[in-house]
Amino acid sequence: MKLSSEKLGSVLEQIDADVIPDDHPSLPRLREVFGDHTFFVDDSGLTIIQPLDQHPQTGGLVKIARWDDADPPHLVAHTPEETDVLIKLETAH
Repeated sequence: MKLSSEKLGSVLEQIDADVIPDDHPSLPRLREVFGDHTFFVDDSGLTIIQPLDQHPQTGGLVKIARWDDADPPHLVAHTPEETDVLIKLETAH
């Protein structure tokens, strides 16, 4: 899911990750492979947020790539893995 700037601010208050910016050279390829999402990168890898059908204002953090052991490390894509991290997408008015 591609997040609005308002929802993005709320998400970043809940997780310790960096957003891959819209002008990053790898973003077109990421979107080609994974779809139009807001991508987050942290020490464990690359994640996206998927909305939950049963709770439309909540998203689940889904890991789509891990860092390998190379020096320097590279992201290696894998089958999307749901995590137990839930993100509140609803913002206070």
